[in-house]
Amino acid sequence: MTATPSRTASTATAAAGETAGPATDSAVRLHAPVIAWFDQHARDLPWRRPEAGAWGVMVSEFMLQQTPVSRVLPVYEQWLARWPRPADLAVEAPGEAVRAWGRLGYPRRALRLHGAAVAITERHGGDVPAEHAQLLALPGIGEYTAAAVASFAYGQRHAVLDTNVRRVLARSVTGVQYPPNATTAAERKLARALLPEDETTAARWAAASMELGALVCTAKNEACARCPIAGTCAWRLAGKPAHDGPARRGQTYAGTDRQVRGKLLAVLREAVAPVGQAALDAVWDEPVQRARALDGLVADGLVEPLEDGRYRLPAGPASPAV
Repeated sequence: MTATPSRTASTATAAAGETAGPATDSAVRLHAPVIAWFDQHARDLPWRRPEAGAWGVMVSEFMLQQTPVSRVLPVYEQWLARWPRPADLAVEAPGEAVRAWGRLGYPRRALRLHGAAVAITERHGGDVPAEHAQLLALPGIGEYTAAAVASFAYGQRHAVLDTNVRRVLARSVTGVQYPPNATTAAERKLARALLPEDETTAARWAAASMELGALVCTAKNEACARCPIAGTCAWRLAGKPAHDGPARRGQTYAGTDRQVRGKLLAVLREAVAPVGQAALDAVWDEPVQRARALDGLVADGLVEPLEDGRYRLPAGPASPAV
């Protein structure tokens, strides 16, 4: 049955006010076509294969934050070849995680993943925990990552809200082009209300709705003709009204402190020994911005200053071997 725009909007309003509980009829109508589409069109990604295990899923979730799959794939494969278990990473210096992170960007993620590996080794015998609360208690793990690992690695029933899922729900159910800049309580309530009751189906729905947002219901140039739920999409049925909320944040890079930080880290990643100030000064002409970027790297724990004025990637405390 094709829902009218008013019916879809009223369903969204009711769902947004619910907590976890039985999925509405409208939700059930979303599940089957999206999961069927996913069964046919899902990409064959290494972290989706059984052999990836929970550690492979966790590594992928850290790497995929704000980074496209095409850039993650080679780094992911090298990472898992070098560190197939959390304990393998835990015994390394944190600077080695930063080095292996390469040019993925947002390198603090590498430190957080290293910290999580140490905690998994110390608290859980080297096995990624299955319980959501234990995942959430790991350093560097937020609500999204905990839910994603519990769902994708262990087949549990959790609302997994990344940018792609939020966009699918905003358009198909709420009837707006884009979700808010930051995840809201209303979005979380809606996502929980839409969860299938069965754990296996819920985990499949989480992966399928994410893939739909990545491949079809994209931020720009959405492919509604290929969408399995176009017939009930509230935004499409309303005529695709343009976004009228706060301006969406752009991601500038050239000339920013982020670019300077990346250039400084590149020098340290490629060096086999600590680096002098002159080598760092050579990568950026503007001294004030360069000094600010370097100070930020030190403050974030990504760079370690030495007493002789040289710099290196963080050595950190030795982690216990397992």
